[in-house]
Amino acid sequence: MEIFIYGFINSISLALIALGFALVYGISRIPNFAHGALYVVCGFITWSFVRSLELNYPLSIILAMISTGIIGGLIYLFILIRVRGMAISEIIASYAIGLAILEGLRWRGFKGMTYTLPTFKEGSLMLAGTPVDYHRLIVVGVGVCIVAFLWIFTHHTKVGLGLRAMAQDERAALMLGIDSDRMAVVAMGFGSMLAGLAAVLLLPLGNIVVEAGYNVLLLAIAVCIVGGLGSWVGAVMAAFLIGFAQILTVVYIGPHFQMVVALLAIILTLILRPSGLFGRQKELEERV
Repeated sequence: MEIFIYGFINSISLALIALGFALVYGISRIPNFAHGALYVVCGFITWSFVRSLELNYPLSIILAMISTGIIGGLIYLFILIRVRGMAISEIIASYAIGLAILEGLRWRGFKGMTYTLPTFKEGSLMLAGTPVDYHRLIVVGVGVCIVAFLWIFTHHTKVGLGLRAMAQDERAALMLGIDSDRMAVVAMGFGSMLAGLAAVLLLPLGNIVVEAGYNVLLLAIAVCIVGGLGSWVGAVMAAFLIGFAQILTVVYIGPHFQMVVALLAIILTLILRPSGLFGRQKELEERV
């Protein structure tokens, strides 16, 4: 039961980490390699509002998520829009932005054990004989609600339907009058806010450190590659596969091999099924 419970919690956490990356790529076909940096930035902004400005914690979270969404939108408007359609340039540009943000924070002294966020609720309870703290249960509840919200948003709102149209067929969407760049800005902003939401939910379980940005980016890429780039459902399914695999690795091998699981998942997927579990990209029929 311990493996099942913590595997489920870890899977929901991975889904929260990867959904923003999957959303941006699924709609605009831009691999946002600044995803991990935006995750850390939201945690840092929240910490600044709470500690420096002494704002209310829930208000700080909301303002930090909005700020992160605006930063993501500005990154697209001023940089990524100029290289859109050039896959290698998109990767290099977005990764360079993320690297500059993270190393800039490190240079300004953003490191160590000082930067922490409070948990939403202290204490724990026994669940099927397994102790689980309340904050992790809140993470699970919010994660399930976010997945349900995304489905409702993309199926029953005008903006959501526009995003789905861009994801399914950009040329047809353009013919129907949908502005491609406007939808890409919305997707980038919304995806950045999802990264920020994952940060304010998961960072209270540890410290806000620069290295978290690199780890989150790697996990998000692993989940999206295994699930299939461009598939939100695939990202959720892959999160459960990798999430349970990580917990089994921690129990039977050791906690230091968690990231190895993500790397192996990427390698095996690219070898056995390059398009991923639910990928929309055409698989290679011939190899040169």
